[in-house]
Amino acid sequence: MCGIAGIINMSSTAPIPERTLLRMAALLEHRGPDDHGMLRGDGFGLVHTRLSIIDLAGGHQPIHNEDRTIWVVFNGEIFNYIELRKLLESKGHRFYTHTDTEVIVHLYEEYGDDFVQHLNGQFAIALQDIANKRLVLVRDRPGILPLFYTEHDGRLYFASEMKSIFAGMECVPAIDRVALDQIMTFWSVIPPRTAFEGIKTLAPGEMMVVEKGRCRKHRYWDWTFCQPSEYHSASETELAGQLHELLLDATLIRLRSDVPVGAYLSGGLDSSVLVSLIAGMTDIQLRTFSITFPGSDLDERLYQDEMSNRLTAEHSRITCTPDDVAAGFLNAIWHIESPILRTAPVPMGILSGLVHSQGYKVVLTGEGADEVLGGYDIFKETKIRRFWSANPGSRLRPLLLKRLYPYLDFSKVQGQAYLQSFFGVGLDNPDLAYFSHLPRWVTTAKCKTFYSSDMNDSLREDPYAAVAGILPAGIGSWDYFNRAQYVESKTLMSGYLLSSQGDRMLMQNSIEGRFPYLDHRVIEFANRLDPRLKMKVLNEKYLLKRAMADRIPRSILRRHKQPYRAPDAESFRDVDKAGYVEHLLDPDYVGRVGCFDAQKVSLLYKKVRAGRASSAKDNMAFIGILSTQALHHLYVEGYTDNIINRADRWAMGNEGNLNEATHVC
Repeated sequence: MCGIAGIINMSSTAPIPERTLLRMAALLEHRGPDDHGMLRGDGFGLVHTRLSIIDLAGGHQPIHNEDRTIWVVFNGEIFNYIELRKLLESKGHRFYTHTDTEVIVHLYEEYGDDFVQHLNGQFAIALQDIANKRLVLVRDRPGILPLFYTEHDGRLYFASEMKSIFAGMECVPAIDRVALDQIMTFWSVIPPRTAFEGIKTLAPGEMMVVEKGRCRKHRYWDWTFCQPSEYHSASETELAGQLHELLLDATLIRLRSDVPVGAYLSGGLDSSVLVSLIAGMTDIQLRTFSITFPGSDLDERLYQDEMSNRLTAEHSRITCTPDDVAAGFLNAIWHIESPILRTAPVPMGILSGLVHSQGYKVVLTGEGADEVLGGYDIFKETKIRRFWSANPGSRLRPLLLKRLYPYLDFSKVQGQAYLQSFFGVGLDNPDLAYFSHLPRWVTTAKCKTFYSSDMNDSLREDPYAAVAGILPAGIGSWDYFNRAQYVESKTLMSGYLLSSQGDRMLMQNSIEGRFPYLDHRVIEFANRLDPRLKMKVLNEKYLLKRAMADRIPRSILRRHKQPYRAPDAESFRDVDKAGYVEHLLDPDYVGRVGCFDAQKVSLLYKKVRAGRASSAKDNMAFIGILSTQALHHLYVEGYTDNIINRADRWAMGNEGNLNEATHVC
């Protein structure tokens, strides 16, 4: 993956200063340390920082078509580029590189804006059509790669990360309180909003065309589910075989690379499936990487060892302690550019650092399997809660939830009350489109008890209205299981897992992640499955297990799903190991930032230091408050040092030295 950025004047052809583009590139260098390139023309400028993966010597960007009227800067990979190149050459197009990037400009020549329909990959694209004076911005279907934009003083700025836009605009950013309120509900921001005022994001599967001083957006792809009469009609055995073949192809084309490709191995089903596919169909020496949390119930090393030994993979592991989380927290927030409610991204950054230290640039990851094939406990909860809603007075039906959480004691009166208060929310309206997610959202929203009065007074927007606004008109006709999948894909997956915990923690160490389960062919196949094949009774990812039963150890196939988590508030108990927390949570500073009640925050911090913040609410609230304060510290209070001065130093060192820079008119 790489970094892209650019500026286009909305109504003039005035030149874009080279220095401004260099400053934007400076804040993206971690995404592409291998090469830099720039293109300036009448009223526009593009800049690119490259992580070299395919055509190492010849892949310098921007890349152009035959007559140099169409240019592209590109972040990501087009995995079917070999097949597309053959198609385009048969139509007379001439290539001057061996990159995947070059197929984009020729596809655009051939198909116009529909070029994106031919791509199988993960991408954020900025394509400049000079002859027609138009800019096309596109983000991949599931939202693996980011693309932000804003309009300011007659210009449109865009970039892979918001910090690059801040460097170009030279404006001190401000935290968006509505966005913070959405995070304190859904764990993520609802597009196009971001954590910073005025900065927007393209939604997954969205394209924006800028021409004649106007911006026009449309959704070119979305998760869609069909009616029962349109479900796949083949037998379970046949469908398991089809899923196996699809996943195999999705994995194999993601091994296309001119540098070695490794894989994450968590010890769970999803990553184990991927490495077993690689081992079974290629002669590649498997190289796997994992992280573990020694001495805690989060540790999965037994399963990691079992799988790597079975496949004779060369396996590297790194441990993560609460002190490591504290040490890496501020850097993680710098890269994430958003408040978070769990520290789970921090160890993922440590893991990508391990991959980088071993000389690798690319890893496969199992992210997306739970959303596509029905693996999360939230889908099981939904099934049970709907059964319960048919008889809300039942004391037996909610006890089925014990099968999801066998480690919780529901036999006590307190346990029964918890069941009712947590899982019983929304039982009176089981057909609500986001019925599945109400328990999680209501629990998360308890963090809002720490808001300042000013924060409460300033909020005018209902977060549920925002999420309702992104749901398709026909969602009510889908099976309830598919509704839950859609909501999950549009909130937690794209807004948090693929972003805060995915792209940002990978690119922190210049590592490209590839996601076979999010191949759009796999998603579209899974979306036509009868939901009972995704979850049979309460057996999650049933068809995937059936498809891979002869390749995965029974211990992994049958293990209770363990969500990935990391040490949270406990990481910040020791003042000597996390001294910055004292500054960030100082009552005066909390008051200046203004989002939270300083006195309540002080009491919560005292509770954390005493080791008494054990509830989910306290943990989420503490991490949410700390990360918000950190975001303000890094981007608002530290704007001059962290953005402007850093950008200027890099720009001065590279001004006039980018011999690749091209100026076209």
